[in-house]
Formats: sequence, structure tokens, C-alpha cells
Amino acid sequence: MSLYFFRISSGRYSGAADQPYEFEDRIAAWTEMTEVCANLLGSIARNLKPNAKWSMELLDESKEPVFRISLVGEALCCTDTNAKADQR
Repeated sequence: MSLYFFRISSGRYSGAADQPYEFEDRIAAWTEMTEVCANLLGSIARNLKPNAKWSMELLDESKEPVFRISLVGEALCCTDTNAKADQR
């Protein structure tokens, strides 16, 4: 059994859990991470702003990243004028 930590980042803000979680192996830790993300992503996506990033990382005992899941909102056009021109 190994100890892992979760870290969530949103923009400039980041925080890791103080309490470790124990998993049998990395596959079990990945499975738990994807289940937690599945429960959170709907709410996060509804509140995500353009050009914002949210991520969850699984850290090992030395708090080094093992896995990362990210959600990125990207604005692909630079002004509303371009969007209006495309609608004509």
C-alpha cells in the first residue's frame, strides 16, 4: 500500500490535501482520481471562465505528481466583432 495526496489547482490558486490517502497501487489511485473528477467536473465546467484552467493531480508520498487531469477553457477568437461578422 502506498500513500498519495490530491492537489487541485484553479488559475493561480493551488492546494494539496494534508491527509494522505492509501491505495494498493497506482492503478487503484488512478481509478479513485477519475471517480472523484467525474463527480466534480459538471460543477467546475459550468463555472469555468474563458482562458481558465482547472486541474487535479495525484501526488506520491514525496508530493511529486504522478497523474494529472485538466480542464481548460480557451477563447479562440480575440474580439466579439469577429464573431458578429461570422454570423452574417
